[in-house]
Amino acid sequence: MKSNKKFNLLFAITFLHLVLLCCSHSVEQSEPIHSILNRLNSNKPSPTDQESAARGVLQRLLPTHSSSFAFSIIPKDACGGNGCFQISNCKSSNRDSAEIMIKGTTAVDITSGLHWYLKYWCGAHVSWDKTGGVQLGSVPSPGSLPLVKDEGVMVQRPVPWNYYQNVVTSSYSYVWWDWERWEKEVDWMALQGVNLPLAFTGQEAIWQKVFTDFNITKHQLNDFFGGPAFLAWARMGNLHGWGGPLTQNWLDKQLMLQKKILYRMLELGMTPVLPSFSGNVPAALKAIFPSANISRLGDWNTVNGDPRWCCTYLLDPSDPLFVKIGEAFMIQQIKEYGDVTDIYSCDTFNENTPPTDDPTYISTLGSAVYKAMSKADKDAVWLMQGWLFYSDSSFWKPPQMKALLHSVPFGKMIVLDLFAEVKPVWKSSSQFYHTPYGMCMLHNFGGNIEMYGILDAVASGPIDARLSKNSTMIGVGMCMEGIEHNPVVYELMSEMAFRSSRFNLEEWLTIYSRRRYGKSVKQVETAWKILHHSIYNCTDGIADHNTDYIVKFPDWDPSVNNQHDAREVVKRHGLLGMQPNRRFLLHETSSSLPQPHLWYNNQDSISVLKLFLDAGDELAEIPTYRYDLVDLTRQSLSKLANEVYLSAIHAFRHKDAQALSIHSLKFLQLIKDIDKLLATDDNFLLGPWLESAKGLSLNADERKQYEWNARTQVTMWYDNTEYEQSQLHDYANKFWSGLLEKYYLPRASMYFMRLLRSLKENEGFELLEWRKEWIAYSKQWQAGVEAYPVKAQGDALAIARKLYHKYFT
Repeated sequence: MKSNKKFNLLFAITFLHLVLLCCSHSVEQSEPIHSILNRLNSNKPSPTDQESAARGVLQRLLPTHSSSFAFSIIPKDACGGNGCFQISNCKSSNRDSAEIMIKGTTAVDITSGLHWYLKYWCGAHVSWDKTGGVQLGSVPSPGSLPLVKDEGVMVQRPVPWNYYQNVVTSSYSYVWWDWERWEKEVDWMALQGVNLPLAFTGQEAIWQKVFTDFNITKHQLNDFFGGPAFLAWARMGNLHGWGGPLTQNWLDKQLMLQKKILYRMLELGMTPVLPSFSGNVPAALKAIFPSANISRLGDWNTVNGDPRWCCTYLLDPSDPLFVKIGEAFMIQQIKEYGDVTDIYSCDTFNENTPPTDDPTYISTLGSAVYKAMSKADKDAVWLMQGWLFYSDSSFWKPPQMKALLHSVPFGKMIVLDLFAEVKPVWKSSSQFYHTPYGMCMLHNFGGNIEMYGILDAVASGPIDARLSKNSTMIGVGMCMEGIEHNPVVYELMSEMAFRSSRFNLEEWLTIYSRRRYGKSVKQVETAWKILHHSIYNCTDGIADHNTDYIVKFPDWDPSVNNQHDAREVVKRHGLLGMQPNRRFLLHETSSSLPQPHLWYNNQDSISVLKLFLDAGDELAEIPTYRYDLVDLTRQSLSKLANEVYLSAIHAFRHKDAQALSIHSLKFLQLIKDIDKLLATDDNFLLGPWLESAKGLSLNADERKQYEWNARTQVTMWYDNTEYEQSQLHDYANKFWSGLLEKYYLPRASMYFMRLLRSLKENEGFELLEWRKEWIAYSKQWQAGVEAYPVKAQGDALAIARKLYHKYFT
C-alpha cells in the first residue's frame, strides 16, 4: 500500500495543473446551437435515472468499489454553462460511506469524471478487451482511495459533443456483436465521454416495414439489402445484394438489439444519431412507380460492373416520392424507438458522384433530404460525414460545397470533418463555409491491424480548430472504420473532448505507460518516447492502409520490364497503387509494384521491441503488456518481411534462383513465425471472428451464410472472375493467427513456386495462371467451415524473445 500511495501522489501532482487548465476556456455557441442543446437536454432521463445508470457502469467496471463513489447530476449553470464533471472528497467520516463524490451534467459526464479520477489519481487504465482490457490493479482498496484537493476539481467540455463511429464501423467491427459485447462498448463510450454516438443497428427491419407500405415485397428486398458483413455499403448505395439475402431472423434480432443499445445510451444521457433517408431505393420501386425520377448510379468497385450487385438506384430528391419515403422512414423509426433524438445521419453521395455539378440541383438535393427529416421531426438536425469533400474534392469545389451546406437553415446541419487529423477540410473551406462541424479523427481503414498514429496532431488539432478565427467547431469525434487496435490513439482523442489548451504530450505518454502496465518501468517509458517520434508520428499526409506484403500480396508480374528495380522501391516511402483521394485500392498493374506505407525507420521499432523484451520479466503477467508486446513484435516482423519480399523479387529479376529460393523461404517462414506469435494472444485470433458470426445463426443455412460473410470480408471482400480478383481484395486484411497460416501463406507459396518454376524453365511468369490459382483457393477458403482456435496457446514473451534473436540479432 505504501508504493501505491506514492504512485497515487505522483499522478495527482503531475496532472493537477493539466486538469485545472481544462477548466479555463469555453466556446461561445450561436443561438441555434444553444437551442439544440437546450432541447436535447430537456429530453434527458431524470437525474435519478441517470445517476443509477452511471452506478451501473461503475458496478460493471469496478464492483469492489461500488460503494466508494457517490454520483450526482448537476445543472450546467454549476459548470459555467457547459457540460462538465466535478470531483471532490466526500465529507462523511463513516468508514462505510462513499469516499469520492463525482458530479456531472449528465450520466456520461459523471462516468467521464469517474474515468478521469481512476486514471489520474489511481493510475488505472481502461482499454478494449481486445487491446489488453482494463488495468485496475493499481486502484487502492475501498477505504484507501486517494483524496483530491480540498476545493475539488472541475473539468469542462470545451465543445458540446464527443462523436463516435463511422458508418462502416458497424460492418468492420460490430457486425457479429450480441448484447453482452454491446453493453461493454456502451460502457467504454460512457467512460471516454462519448455523448453523440451513431446508432445504425437494426435499420433494415425499419426499411422492410416502410417499403412494404410502398408495395415492395420481402422477396424484392432480398436484392436490396447486402449480407450482414456488407450492410454499411448497401446502406450507402455502393452495392446491393452482395452477401445476402437477410433472413427474417437477422432483421428481428437486430431490431431487438438496437432497442437495447438505444435504451442504454439514453439512460446514460447520450444523444444517439439515427439514420435517415438518403435516396437509395430497391430496384423494384422503379417498376411500381414508373414515372418517378429514379436513376442508376455508377459502378463501385465491381470487376466488370456485374448488375447483380453493381449500380444501385437513387431516387432524385426533386421527386415528390423522395420526401414521402423519407418521412415514412422517420415516422416508422420514431414509432419503434420513441422520440429519442433530433440528430440524424445522412450521406447521399458517399463515394458516389452526383449526376450533375449544378449548384442549384445540389441545393435542391440538400433541401429535400432535410425536408424528409423535418416533416417527421420539426426539430431535426442533419449530421453528415464530410468525407466526400476530401475523397471527391475534384467535384466538390466551393460552389458545390456551399450549395449543399447552405441548403438547410443554419444550425440544422452538422458536418463531420472525418479525416481532420491528416487532411483538415475546415482549414481550406472557411470552416465549412460557416457550418457547424466536428473535428474528427479517422485513423483506421478497413479494421486493419497496424501500429500507426499521429499523436501530435491528435493532441493539437482539436485545440487549434476550436481557437481558430471564426471557428464553427462544436465537437470532436472518432470516425475510424474499425476499432480494437492502437489504444493509445483512442484514449488520447477521447481526452481531447475535455482539454481546452496545450499540454505536454511526452509527459502524458509517460503517465500513460505507467497506467497501462500498472507500474513505472524505465524500459517501457523509454520505449514510449521512441514510439512517440516514430510509429506514432506519421506526418507524410498519406492515408494509412496496411498494405504490408504478407496481408496485401502484390498482384504484378516482376518479369515485365519497367523503369524501377525492386531494390530501388524499398528506398522510397510512398504508397503506390492507392489513389490519394479514395479509401479503396486501385488495381495494381502487371508492371507496377505496390509499395507498403512506411513512415519511420523500422530500426526504431526493433529498438523499442528490445526495450519491451527487457521489461518482460517484470510485466509478463500484465495483459496490456502482452498485447503490446505481441503487436510490436508483429509490426517489426511484418516490416522485415517487406524487405525480404523485395530481396526475393530482386533475385528473380537477376535470374538468381538460389537467392530467390532463400528469400522466398524466409518470407514464408516469417508468415509461419508471426502466426505462431499471434496465436499466443486471444486478441489476435481468427477463431473468435468466425465463431461470433456463426453464433448469431438460427439454422444451418444462416450459419453457412454468416461464416461466408465473415470469411469473405477479411479476404476477397467483393466479387471476382476466374482470372481477376476483387478490386477490394485484402482491404479489410487482418494480422490474425489462422488467417496467416491458412490463407496468406498458401497464396504466397503459390506465387513463389511459380517464380522459381519460371526461372528453372526459363519462361515468363504466368501472371494470369497464378491469379487463377489463388482466386480459386480463395473462393474455396471463403466457403470453408474449418474451425479455428478461440483461445491462445503458447508463451508470448518466450516466443517474442526467440523471434527477436532469430531475426534481429
